[in-house]
Amino acid sequence: MTEIAKPQVSIRYCTGCNWLLRAGWMAQELLSTFGEDLGGVTLIPGHGGIYEVHVDGHLLWERKRDGGFPEARVLKQRLRDAIAPERDLGHLDRS
Repeated sequence: MTEIAKPQVSIRYCTGCNWLLRAGWMAQELLSTFGEDLGGVTLIPGHGGIYEVHVDGHLLWERKRDGGFPEARVLKQRLRDAIAPERDLGHLDRS
């Protein structure tokens, strides 16, 4: 029996900017919401002010492009839209 590959999220963060805790917190938020629907969340150290979130190689959030850091709610909605558009995020989808 072949198992369907689950989406892989990666968070690249700047070590010089001390953004490890921010990246770790966001990984925890994504795993708390999506749990076993994800294949994993990988933290990737970088430099130069980088803070990017990808799912299966597709850019969901980029700090410079998107104007800062994402709110957890916004990033969860973007991830949902990419991997399971029909999924209801409950209170996160309500204003």
